[in-house]
Amino acid sequence: MRILLSNDDGVYAEGIHFLAKTLADAGHELLVSAPARERSASGHSMTMHKLVTLEEIDKKFILGNYRAYACSGMPTDSVSLACDVLGFCPELVVSGINRGPNVAGDVTYSGTVCAAMEGLVFGATSAALSLNVVSKKETAHYETAALFMEKFIGFLRENTEEKPQLYNINVPNLPYGEIKGTRITRLGTRLYEDRVEVIERNGKEYYWIGGRIEDRFEEGTDVTALRDGCISVTPLKMDMTDYERLKKMKITSL
Repeated sequence: MRILLSNDDGVYAEGIHFLAKTLADAGHELLVSAPARERSASGHSMTMHKLVTLEEIDKKFILGNYRAYACSGMPTDSVSLACDVLGFCPELVVSGINRGPNVAGDVTYSGTVCAAMEGLVFGATSAALSLNVVSKKETAHYETAALFMEKFIGFLRENTEEKPQLYNINVPNLPYGEIKGTRITRLGTRLYEDRVEVIERNGKEYYWIGGRIEDRFEEGTDVTALRDGCISVTPLKMDMTDYERLKKMKITSL
């Protein structure tokens, strides 16, 4: 397949090049276009009214037979410029492998997921691929996510849809042989306790946004699949219309 890879961890991140080498070695035609630096939690933001650059990176940073470009803008810009400027027309866009999960409502903040969304805008089936690494000290099993993506590409080939599709994939950070299975899931619920911490320095008040994660482990959700050691595959769509509410509002006079 003709595959475009992007991410929000930056073009020099280990995950994207591990995936690129795996897919290139499998015979796929690849192009990497990703932000020049980390752009986590950038959502679907696009650089406007500011010049953006796109530069090919030195081959010493590349692990296989593919080209890679660094974009000075956001993940969305990286996908857009690969298609509009470089003229690369992908059959599939994959964003990742992200170091850390993208589950539940976090998909709206995620640059990883939104880079995949931009692929959908350009008419390509797209997938966000994340590895559930929760600490900096933890060894990341990128090979597990890469192997699953190879398998998932096979699934896409055998189940071609008329319209391009969008998938959010989260992989437990385990050796491939320890994965308990794959579940087709819906987005779960992830809350953040003590979301904003107030910090005082030199008489000035600052705010640290983060918080302690509190997941609701409901049946059929992505957060529950990860807890159980299973890969989560969640089909997404960009149409956020509430159709049930739309029906009710149509029969109500305002």
